Amino acid sequence: QVHRLRSVDNLFVVIQEFKDYQFKENKEDALKDLEDLVKKLPWTDPLKVWKLNNSLKKKKTKRKKHNLQSTASKEKLNDDGEEEGTDQKDASKEEDCAQHNAGVEPTSSQDTEKTQGVAPRNGEEEEENEQSDAKDELQAGSGSGTKAGDGKTSEGEAKVLKFRVTCNRGGDKHSFTSNEAARDFGGAVQEHFQWKADMTNFDVEVLLNIHNNEVVVGIALTEESLHRRNITHFGPTTLRSTLAYGMLRLCDPQPTDIIVDPMCGTGAIPIEGATEWPSCYHIAGDNNPQAVKRAANNICSLLKKNENKESSTSPGIPLDIIQWDICNLPLRTGSVDVIVTDMPFGKRIGSKKKNWDLYPACLMEMGRICTPGTGRAALLTQDKKCFAKALSRMGHIWRKGQTVWVNVGGLHAAVYLLKRT
Repeated sequence: QVHRLRSVDNLFVVIQEFKDYQFKENKEDALKDLEDLVKKLPWTDPLKVWKLNNSLKKKKTKRKKHNLQSTASKEKLNDDGEEEGTDQKDASKEEDCAQHNAGVEPTSSQDTEKTQGVAPRNGEEEEENEQSDAKDELQAGSGSGTKAGDGKTSEGEAKVLKFRVTCNRGGDKHSFTSNEAARDFGGAVQEHFQWKADMTNFDVEVLLNIHNNEVVVGIALTEESLHRRNITHFGPTTLRSTLAYGMLRLCDPQPTDIIVDPMCGTGAIPIEGATEWPSCYHIAGDNNPQAVKRAANNICSLLKKNENKESSTSPGIPLDIIQWDICNLPLRTGSVDVIVTDMPFGKRIGSKKKNWDLYPACLMEMGRICTPGTGRAALLTQDKKCFAKALSRMGHIWRKGQTVWVNVGGLHAAVYLLKRT
């Protein structure tokens, strides 16, 4: 059930949480305390949960490995045995994990949900990020890692388990780096369980999350971030599936609704929509032929995946993709119930200057196709100033509901929920 949560990036089971952990001033003493902590932790139940999680996951590993092969070559870049903390030396107020922005691609283990930055794969994929979701989702989702786990768990428990410790540290009051904490804590775990340390092919990933005086120790349950669930062909600004789900859910889609993404890019939003709301009809479109091609490929791989599921005679998915011009959509006036789209930020695609003309034209055309009175839209953008200005001119068409702040690949963006007047 937990793995079915759609807006969570990573899952871990909490071993113990310390709300107000007193770190010693002296570095050696502070690290010694962390080592001693290992023996006091209640490991038994969390390890049972981890085992159960693996026994349920067995069926999936075939597909996982297949996915991993295609990306393995790209991910070899990082498999040089660096430990998770290596780019995280500076103890600034920023979360340590934000240092990943330096371009370390989190391979198929986990991406930090909290402040994972832009991590291009082949210069194509932008990791996008949500921070707005409820705290429990963050707790469920803040595992992090930079190495690929092969998922070779649960193959005969008799063998010595391989493990690694990943430390995420935030706050500027600590005398140690995340690297040192992971190293010393890991040493103690190794002594305690007699497990073998392995940074890449580990079975167990122990998470040590330190934020100021709060310490959470956990065991990761996801190898690969759940936001990659639908997309195989990435574009320069592919949206996380987790964030796409959140945007769709804000619009509360009803059966038989027609849902349109007029600037779909690689199709993350409509694909997530068609998977989760199969009783609606989804239309995706973009003006860029390359984007349309990638989206079509993503739809094909989703159909293949559905075919492979227990010989189901799936009737396909209620989704079509079209190449079109956002300012001149080939759709009848008032024929669309919901519009959900990720607008160009003007950074990787388009420009801030072009947005001043594009945004009002978009809002106008979206207003035309949207059903008056009941139509609604969720629009994501980081160019908030330009959007606010465009919206102020469109008061006769769109009324602004709530605004949800989100972190998109380290950029402070907003999802605007609009109602059609």
